[in-house]
Amino acid sequence: MEAEPETAPVTWASRPCLHRRHGRDARVTVIVCCLLLLTGCFSRPTRVPATIDPATPNVSVMTFNVNFGLAGDAPTLAAVAQQDADVVFLQETTPQWERVLRLQCGTDYPHIQFHHEPGGAGGLGVMSKLPIEQIDYLPAKDWFPAARVVLASPVGKLQVLNVHLRPPISNSGSAVSGYFSTPPVREQEISTFAAALDKSLPTLIVGDFNENEGGRAVRWLHANGYRSALPEFAPKAQTWRWRTSYLLSLNGRYDHLCYDARLAPLRVEVRNAGRSDHLPVVGVFALAAPDASPN
Repeated sequence: MEAEPETAPVTWASRPCLHRRHGRDARVTVIVCCLLLLTGCFSRPTRVPATIDPATPNVSVMTFNVNFGLAGDAPTLAAVAQQDADVVFLQETTPQWERVLRLQCGTDYPHIQFHHEPGGAGGLGVMSKLPIEQIDYLPAKDWFPAARVVLASPVGKLQVLNVHLRPPISNSGSAVSGYFSTPPVREQEISTFAAALDKSLPTLIVGDFNENEGGRAVRWLHANGYRSALPEFAPKAQTWRWRTSYLLSLNGRYDHLCYDARLAPLRVEVRNAGRSDHLPVVGVFALAAPDASPN
């Protein structure tokens, strides 16, 4: 893991709630974050990265929460520009982030769409080397909206749902009550957003879930035919990091690339890049073999 920046990134755990500014006991926050960390899964990999055969149609996808408080930050901008994915899905984008990303990445990614939300942290972006056939913004069920994107890709029409689910923070700013009260909210968010998907298309659901694969939203997806690819390849990998006031670094796996049975992940990894509290997650997917058994 890279060294923490001199100026710590703005995170849900280190700033006031979007809706109300409310004080917080730092010691309680540390305890809650430790609970989040301990709920992670540390099993063995069930998949190994495959050699990418150029003759096999595939698409590479990246998800990255760039952190709304770091707009224009050079290392984080480079983390987006240098990963060379076919399609990049972003969370916590802002008008400032859009400007610098278009300037830096517009040549490599000719198809760019952003959606901005009041309050700073609800923005979503997609930058694609592949044509975007359709994009629908789904209204927020709780805090943030989602985006349904249909791409013309080497594997055919590909549907991707870009999400940023509810952080484990209550409306009053409490990490304690939020830890216990928000899991059902995230499950309701993902089930509502998923209802807008076209069931005839191969589908990825990507983004910042604010929970690991043991959380209720990811478990709901699992029960409905999706798998989170990262823990299959790297069950110890972490996608989020935060240094507390006690110089304790906390980590979690809150960013996911979830795929349905029509797709097969060839490789998925976390890239150690940028200064956001999140790290980029990049995966390569192909169509599943016609006779492949369901996951």
